[in-house]
Amino acid sequence: MASTAACVPVPEEADVVIIGGGVIGASIAFHLAEAGVGRILLLERDRPASGSSGKPLGGVRAQFSDPLNIRIGLRSLDAWRDFGRRPGADLGLENVGYLFLLGDAAELATFEAGVETQNALGVPSRILTPREAHDLCPYTDPDTLVAAAYSPSDGYARPKSAVTGYLRAARRLGATVRTRCPVTGIGTTPGAAADGGRQAVHTPYGTVHTPTVICCAGAWSAAVGKMAGAELPVTPLRRQIALTGPLRPAPPRIPFTLDFGSTLYFHNDGAGGLLMGLSDPAQQAGFGRRFSREWLGPFRAAAARRAPGIARFPVAGGWAGLYEMTPDRNALIGEAERTAAHRGRFLYATGFSGHGFLQAPAVGEIVRDLYLGRPPFLDVSPLSATRFDGRTTARPEAHII
Repeated sequence: MASTAACVPVPEEADVVIIGGGVIGASIAFHLAEAGVGRILLLERDRPASGSSGKPLGGVRAQFSDPLNIRIGLRSLDAWRDFGRRPGADLGLENVGYLFLLGDAAELATFEAGVETQNALGVPSRILTPREAHDLCPYTDPDTLVAAAYSPSDGYARPKSAVTGYLRAARRLGATVRTRCPVTGIGTTPGAAADGGRQAVHTPYGTVHTPTVICCAGAWSAAVGKMAGAELPVTPLRRQIALTGPLRPAPPRIPFTLDFGSTLYFHNDGAGGLLMGLSDPAQQAGFGRRFSREWLGPFRAAAARRAPGIARFPVAGGWAGLYEMTPDRNALIGEAERTAAHRGRFLYATGFSGHGFLQAPAVGEIVRDLYLGRPPFLDVSPLSATRFDGRTTARPEAHII
């Protein structure tokens, strides 16, 4: 069985090198190992799940507007429910549903169209009255709503547990993981044209030669792509969540509740309190990951309007991590075109813009099939990075926060 280790020499050869030890890289490593791919090496610059996959709880859903995202979400939900068997780990999955709060007619029209598309693909979502939304989540003020959208099959789980479960299974199947091992360069090895295009992946602990690199580096993907001659338009953006700590009385069991207009969201934290968040419009792009409290002002203002019951809840602590944003807030999945200067295969799965955890199981399947040269369950060519160079069309997604 291969091991997880840090600060030891990397193998000189690998059949595939995965860059990034978050949930996407872990899922791909597992799916490749399960398929019998040999000599898999995963390189993580820090610790597994140290980026956006380190969030205490992450949402899982199929409530999207784009049929591609709906189908990826559905496929992943099935895999999350089966996670205890395959790969075999406790994910802490809670199918409490997702509840989108809608404050005006335009938002309602957007979600009515989304529900129609979702229902056609098998998602049991529906439009609720304000009173029905309040019955599900008593913190909401029904007088401020025109409607809500709800799917009972959605929910949340523990991203770190998913990463651990995937990597443990991948190692058991023969994969090797190196932590605290950043990639410092990717070059073409001498004689690459003759031996199928091998690449030299450089690290502080040696160079590994491989015909295939898969980039799952999250917020750092643009830099990794540049090393390999591939343009990956990914921008890092700090996102933060707050934790109330145990509350008295304990909160009722509620759906993952989101106010679509303000991006305010909250749900149970699994420890007798609430997890709360907001997409801070003032947040500037960058790699800073320090938790700070300035966004709690707009959060509390939004809560006072839509869910006044939580506006004054205490904040006992919080978390800050990096989202990997693309221009259209949709993922980048595909294989880069190669040149004489950059040989070998370079696949990528990144830029999930907050949806990486929920899409990880299906993405692992898709990248496995792309690597093996067989058609995935879903044509993901519209998610190629080339959509931003004018050759394909950007994929707008309405149901984002």
